Amino acid sequence: MTDPNPAGGPVDALLLLSFGGPEGQEDVIPFLENVTRGRGIPRARLEEVATHYRHLGGRSPINDLNREIIANIEAELADRGRDLPVYFGNRNWTPMAEDTVRRMAADGVRHAAVFATSAWGGYSGCAQYNEDIERVRQQVAGAPTMIRLRQFYDHPLFVERFAADLRRAIDAAAPGARVVFTAHSVPDAADEVAGPPALGGHLYSRQVQEASRLVAGAAGVAEYDVVWQSRSGPPSVPWLEPDVVDHVSDLATSRGVRDVVVVPIGFISDHVEVIWDLDTELVDEVRELGVTVTRCATPGPSREFARMVVELLDEVESGTTQPRPGSVPALGRTRDGARCGIGCCAR
Repeated sequence: MTDPNPAGGPVDALLLLSFGGPEGQEDVIPFLENVTRGRGIPRARLEEVATHYRHLGGRSPINDLNREIIANIEAELADRGRDLPVYFGNRNWTPMAEDTVRRMAADGVRHAAVFATSAWGGYSGCAQYNEDIERVRQQVAGAPTMIRLRQFYDHPLFVERFAADLRRAIDAAAPGARVVFTAHSVPDAADEVAGPPALGGHLYSRQVQEASRLVAGAAGVAEYDVVWQSRSGPPSVPWLEPDVVDHVSDLATSRGVRDVVVVPIGFISDHVEVIWDLDTELVDEVRELGVTVTRCATPGPSREFARMVVELLDEVESGTTQPRPGSVPALGRTRDGARCGIGCCAR
């Protein structure tokens, strides 16, 4: 299982654990079948989502973006004089986490840290990654012990990088553009139950709201909106709203807004949910309303992001937590930073 001890001592490897994405046209449907296995998603819906990937030649950018993050982490470690191997594994497509952990075991790795490419609590953003770790450790003989790096939605380097890119986007947009933060929607029911009882649930949406507040404050933005995107599932199941397309359309029709700056706060890199849902679908849908969309960059490719990952690693190894000026008390994790609260990421 994941190591519950925040003061885990030195590790001998770092695993970047991510979602995965298809590498070619022939991979698209098998990848989507992996993602939706056991959820009863109709084939027609898979074919609909597949068009988003086929629009990009069948190749998701996520694996290459993660390799870029790994290269930056390796450079940051080298700058600090540390020779620590960094491995890459996915939940849904190659390189599969199981295969990567087998290689780690063969390489003699005995105690590894795991950086999951999600800033958030809740089931999909956190608990499911813990399940991935538990699954591969059960399947791989001689697998190393693994300790998760904590959620980082409020880490100063995450906030500062997003804020700097938001300021650049505002400068590039028309004066007075409305700032809109967006993150991946989840079912209302899943958001309601996620989080320790003392917090009253809604862990994921509360963290998104908090990250948006911190980034807006650091960028000097007084007014902004927080919306959602990329929902799936039957229309009869309520998901977090408003949808980003509906919201920007409403800004145009009811308030005459013609320029928006969209901040993909829920994403660390420009993968399909950013390129398709924001740069393509949103832009196309609101163009006829006369709305110009300026999109804020994501922080994953930056050296600040790599530095944050190494700082999170330092926290785990030393048992200390970096201060987070301006943040509310930890939402869904203990103050020592590495452990989750009881019931934090319930389904």
